[in-house]
Amino acid sequence: MRIMGLDYGDRKIGVAVSDLFGWTAQGLEVVERRRDGSEMQRIADLVREYEVEQIVVGLPKNMNGSIGPRGEICIDFADKLKEMLELPVHLWDERLTTVSAERTLIEADVSRKKRKQVVDKMAASLILQNYLDSKTKG
Repeated sequence: MRIMGLDYGDRKIGVAVSDLFGWTAQGLEVVERRRDGSEMQRIADLVREYEVEQIVVGLPKNMNGSIGPRGEICIDFADKLKEMLELPVHLWDERLTTVSAERTLIEADVSRKKRKQVVDKMAASLILQNYLDSKTKG
């Protein structure tokens, strides 16, 4: 069963998918957000192409655990996905995943230009991997 992980940002959506066993997450692509909402169609296309059965959307919480305006936007996005795709959509605490992805890329000496291209995809992979790991421990 494949699971898709999404890192929903202001301008881009990082996309990752699990392997068939639901053990590992791989970054797939970064989808640009558009005024016409066509990013939803791209996500639907990827869901079909990879035969995704569940989706995990990163939920940015404040450090005290509360949900701010950014989190509310992600909840709204997750609700739209659930309605459109008729699949289970889970919200996953993503605090510091983008920071962690950025730090990993810096440590790997990836140039700033390249980092901008892959950080969202890597953040989506981290969100999904953390979710997958929590399921195998439970």
